[in-house]
Amino acid sequence: MKVLICFVILFSIVGTQATFSNAVGKKPLEDSRELQLQDMLVLLLVPHMQEKLAEVYSDVFTVPGSPDIYPYFVEVTHTERTNGFRGFDLLITLHVRPTVGPHIPVGEDVFTYRISPAGVELKNLEHLKGPNKKDFPPNYQDLLK
Repeated sequence: MKVLICFVILFSIVGTQATFSNAVGKKPLEDSRELQLQDMLVLLLVPHMQEKLAEVYSDVFTVPGSPDIYPYFVEVTHTERTNGFRGFDLLITLHVRPTVGPHIPVGEDVFTYRISPAGVELKNLEHLKGPNKKDFPPNYQDLLK
């Protein structure tokens, strides 16, 4: 009987912790209006990010225009209205993992854009890390300078 009680208590504690730990930082498993709007915004910003990263990584890669950005490797980490409720001056922060070739990760970058009636303006670009040659397969190392 004591073993059964201990098992029930242990199971309830472990089960609760597992549920909580899986919920933290979990990506959505279902579509929603918010997720659709976020994905549309990412799609509209990808060309802006691609253009800037081509400049940032130009001294690293032999191929012009590298690296590539895929929307599923972009995470919206923060959004904010800078001028109050229903104001149309917004900031959006995106964490980007650019790739080359067959999705070889080449770094991490954080973009902050201002979106307003005046258009899209890059406010900040934080280059967190660049490519590591030892992470590249031998047949793709010629992409690096």
